[in-house]
Amino acid sequence: MSTRTTEHKEGKATIKVVYYTSKTLADGAHPFVVRVTKNRKQVYRYTGLSLHPKYWNAEKKEIRRSYPEPAREKLINDLEGWRKKYEAAANTLAGNDEEHDALTVFKKAVEGRQAQRRVKLLAYIEELATGMAGSGQIGNAGVYRDLSNQLAKFIGAEYNAPAPPLGKGQEAEKAAWVKQYDIPFDRLTVSFCNEWEATLRATGVEEITLSLRFRTLRAVLNKAIATGLAKADSYPFARNISERHKFQVGKFNVSTAKRAVSRGELRKLEALLPDSDRQRLAKDVFLFSFYCGGINFVDLAQLRWTNLSGADEIGQPQRLSYVRQKTGGKFSTRLLPPAAAILSAYRPYTFAQPDSYIFPILDLSKHQTPSQVKNRLHKVLGQVNKDLKDLGVQAGIETPLTTYVARHSFATALKMTGTNTAVISQAMGHKSEAVTAIYLDSFTSDTMDAAFEQLL
Repeated sequence: MSTRTTEHKEGKATIKVVYYTSKTLADGAHPFVVRVTKNRKQVYRYTGLSLHPKYWNAEKKEIRRSYPEPAREKLINDLEGWRKKYEAAANTLAGNDEEHDALTVFKKAVEGRQAQRRVKLLAYIEELATGMAGSGQIGNAGVYRDLSNQLAKFIGAEYNAPAPPLGKGQEAEKAAWVKQYDIPFDRLTVSFCNEWEATLRATGVEEITLSLRFRTLRAVLNKAIATGLAKADSYPFARNISERHKFQVGKFNVSTAKRAVSRGELRKLEALLPDSDRQRLAKDVFLFSFYCGGINFVDLAQLRWTNLSGADEIGQPQRLSYVRQKTGGKFSTRLLPPAAAILSAYRPYTFAQPDSYIFPILDLSKHQTPSQVKNRLHKVLGQVNKDLKDLGVQAGIETPLTTYVARHSFATALKMTGTNTAVISQAMGHKSEAVTAIYLDSFTSDTMDAAFEQLL
């Protein structure tokens, strides 16, 4: 520490919590970060909190009131809590006239935060899941809670603890169990990961599930390190090819058998007359997905009549525009005649107001909360896939039909006509959107529309 004169006074760092739009998370949300500015240098640290851009007022730089309560109030309070913690650290350093930079402020704040609480693994996962559920990310919250439950089973068996209570209505009992038997982050070693993998494999867990659980565990640890709750010096996951001694999350075989129906098989399904309204819905969901860019079931089920635009001379809509739930990506698709015919068939039954759902899957009066919507979609998707398999058998189609088969069939049909892979990727909003968007933005609506013509 350098010597101070009576004329010198160490300046105070500026603290601000920032909605960091330069980073987009997998669910389309942007994270909140703490920004510390000192001597014209800025340092950022993630808070572990995030928000979908539809709930952010960029002009006023605040969370919109449309963000559901009590999640909105909790998020505001949590963000203010982060600001106060770092503000206190900055005040302490400046008040003591200690020479420091922005990074020193972070270290000081982490010291104070760790002194206040020692959050352990399962408790932190629940904290993250609660935040996700509060922000409407019900699916992600479920993934994190499943991780917590599976880890609790393993911890109970491996560390001489009783089995955790994980049944419905046992949330209080589980919380008490976690408080007593939770483990610190430094127990997450390579050996821990190897033992948990062996335990999961012994129970017949598939590769894709193993991949999801370990990727989620890695994300939890990364968040804990970013917020100062865990140390990075014993990080168990391999970050590059040279770290072969660490746990390789990428080793799991997550490839799945990609199946698509041929043009001829599609015609058989189109000609089939369903036995019930439920089967008719399944058939229409499959065909609408195929003719509308492989739109997935979650997005299709939440389409409203307001997503249609550009009526022709007889009043038929010409385009479908929507935002993909999973990524926040925006899509605009020309409505081909088969898709338009499906819409015409449903309009007399589901169009009560412009905001009504197109397909009779969700009900505005019944399915209002994110949890109600998720549960309803999960139930109907199971019914649709069961009915599609029955329809496939009736139509003499060997490939078991599912909503995913419709999506893959769309991509395969375009590929067989010679359509550029990048155009297909943009049309479908593939998993590499964040990377491919850099060069896919050059494709115009005309290019996409011409590609869709090949489906007919």
